[in-house]
Amino acid sequence: MHTLGFIGAGPVGTTFGVCLSARGYTVVGVADINPAAAERFARRVPGCRVCARTQELVDAAEMVFVTTADDFIAPVSAALQWRIGQVAVHCSGASTVQALEAAGRQGALVGSIHPCQSFAGVEEAIANLPGSTFAIEAEEPVTSILSAMAQALGGETVYLTSADKMLYHAAAAMACNYFVTLEKLATDLWTNFGKTPADGLKAYLPLLRGTLANIEKAGFPNCLTGPIARGDVATIRRHLAALEAAAPDMVPLYKQLGRFTIPIGQAKGSLAPAKAGELEALLRP
Repeated sequence: MHTLGFIGAGPVGTTFGVCLSARGYTVVGVADINPAAAERFARRVPGCRVCARTQELVDAAEMVFVTTADDFIAPVSAALQWRIGQVAVHCSGASTVQALEAAGRQGALVGSIHPCQSFAGVEEAIANLPGSTFAIEAEEPVTSILSAMAQALGGETVYLTSADKMLYHAAAAMACNYFVTLEKLATDLWTNFGKTPADGLKAYLPLLRGTLANIEKAGFPNCLTGPIARGDVATIRRHLAALEAAAPDMVPLYKQLGRFTIPIGQAKGSLAPAKAGELEALLRP
């Protein structure tokens, strides 16, 4: 099992370091331009020391995680001296292994492992990381090394090429980041009838938990509920009228989402062809 080092002590690096250490991996050091962040990392990981210089960390570890912000992965790795056979990896979902090209040219083995998970904060991420799906881009033997890490974390794996990475990351942004945006927009509408967004969130959290449970248990398309699934054209028409009055900027988004929902209702079998046609006309831009 390789000894590990981390360049970057933000939420992603700290979460990986803490979780892998707890599962038997030896983390020998951490380096960060923010000394306080590096100290916090080291305090949470037994046997880990803060390296004042990044090169000191690279010299000490057999496998180095470059867990900086995406834009710094390439310049950071290019500024270092790597050993033949050393492993260099990053955890970006959008960047490919080409970001570590400089390390590869020096004989290091390169790869990336991206957790399909949200990193709102370190504590939340440490709790959420185990059981996640990990997207791996690498060649052997790094593929097997990273797969073993994902398995140690109780996760699933998906193997990607460089050509896959950006679409994979865009899809994850839609599933996670824009989900947050939708909930913010929905709860903001509560101010139009004398309530607060906090009231809306309190009401929606059980609804969201139920929806996620339905997705998990019933899957697509059977998890879909609501007026489009039922072909309730009159309700959709009233939705549009209410949004036009209270939040006209949201009407195009509502229509677009509605149009994408129609085929799901049809696949479920609950949306009749005639009703689907009416909805298509009603939701046309």
